[in-house]
Amino acid sequence: MNVDEYTGGSIASAPLDILEDYFDAHGWQSERNGDEEIAASTKGSWTQYELRALWRKEDRVLQFLALPDIRVPEEKKGLVYEAFGLINEQLWLGHFEMWAASGMILFRHAALLDPTSEAGFSFEQAETLIEAALDECERFYPVFQFVLWGDKSPSEAIEAALVDTVGEA
Repeated sequence: MNVDEYTGGSIASAPLDILEDYFDAHGWQSERNGDEEIAASTKGSWTQYELRALWRKEDRVLQFLALPDIRVPEEKKGLVYEAFGLINEQLWLGHFEMWAASGMILFRHAALLDPTSEAGFSFEQAETLIEAALDECERFYPVFQFVLWGDKSPSEAIEAALVDTVGEA
């Protein structure tokens, strides 16, 4: 299946079917857990990402998670929460958080789908949702590394990681 087969149109189907088509089009292995959950993984520039989507049909809410392979040790959790505050205020879509039990960092976004729309959830919407999550994870991954392993404060980590390059090399 080719990504270009879907451009320009909407497909009236369950959101997880569309996400599964997107994953297949990119050659990413995915696994369904009934009609309510799908998981896939992909390699980014910095790490491997686990992608998960949960569909609540009765509420028409699609929750999308991107989990970079980052676990936070107990002694660094306060600093990471501070980093989340500085990072999340810069985001237009989604947010970073941490699962308390495992110390795993994740990016989460929920989409409320229009119950009056016949189009449902389109391949283009899936693409935007996934690419936005992966782009933010890639953009802020160095911040978490600087805080966790570089002994930088969250503000120093953001400043160091988000340096805009000027000109060409």
